[in-house]
Amino acid sequence: MKKRCLLSFLFILPLCLLNGWPSGFQAINRNVTILLWHWPFGRSFSLKDDVCWDLYSIPHCRLVDQRSLYPTADVVVFHNRELVKGSQKLPFDLPRPQGQRWAWMSLEAPIHSGNLQQFANIFNLTMTYRRDADITIPYGKFLPKEAEGSLVDDIPLNKSSLVCWVVSNYKRRHKRTKVYNELKTIVPVKVYGRWTKTRLSSRDLLPTISRCYFYLAFENASAKDYITEKLWRNAYQGGAVPVVLGPPLNDYKGVSPPNSFIHVDEFASLKDLGKYLQQLMEDKKLYSEYFKWKQKWRVKLYTDWRERLCKICSQYRSLPPQKVYSDLEAWVNN
Repeated sequence: MKKRCLLSFLFILPLCLLNGWPSGFQAINRNVTILLWHWPFGRSFSLKDDVCWDLYSIPHCRLVDQRSLYPTADVVVFHNRELVKGSQKLPFDLPRPQGQRWAWMSLEAPIHSGNLQQFANIFNLTMTYRRDADITIPYGKFLPKEAEGSLVDDIPLNKSSLVCWVVSNYKRRHKRTKVYNELKTIVPVKVYGRWTKTRLSSRDLLPTISRCYFYLAFENASAKDYITEKLWRNAYQGGAVPVVLGPPLNDYKGVSPPNSFIHVDEFASLKDLGKYLQQLMEDKKLYSEYFKWKQKWRVKLYTDWRERLCKICSQYRSLPPQKVYSDLEAWVNN
């Protein structure tokens, strides 16, 4: 039996070397090469050594940004902002290797995505914050704690402001602006940021928010799964209960533990919301319920583009082999 298996292998081996490994028969441990065609917003990071393994414990992943490696790349990643602004172009002048996938990457809301009609029938993968993307790259997420922590010690006790908001991009047309303007007539709202000329340094941001009972984690757009660092870093890591506005309630429920946030849409009116916030401030036991998640969960932020790119390798072999977005704009705006 062993002799027959050996003879079969010796017969198949030369064919594989001549014609390439058949689908599903490739060496499991070969490196997957991810080529980043251009760095998002022009800010580059070191790709020296085995970045994906050294930093994120993701094996068999080769992350590169040298365009000369294009012919051997398994996946080529393009960041949307530079493409729609015209500062970077797709390499249509180069022959596209068979089996190579092109990935469209963006962390912006659809309203800021530009003209995507030009990208019909080009991309094989989507990389966004959306949970239904081929590669989901959220702004943050909850990870289980190895051991249950203390609840009391995790609740900041130096509260001095009822509601706080940090905002720089203030636009009258935004829904969040209208909500804020009405809410501030019901409860006091302390506002920081470029708009009010009270900027907070990165060092002062979270300590300032920790002195607030509630934080307005208001997104500047309402889009599917568009939940940014306003929730993950500012509110959750800042130690204030997030009052959220952006995507629908179920999108927040899909990524956050129960009773860890307050959605504006849960109330019939902003007056009712204001009354509830005041009630929670006065009832310490009820307020502490919004921090119970800290016993079992911790927040992880995603801030490094390299970690997002390395994630492709951990999912590479489960990605659909043949997929093309015939109407990328329709998918993004879905």
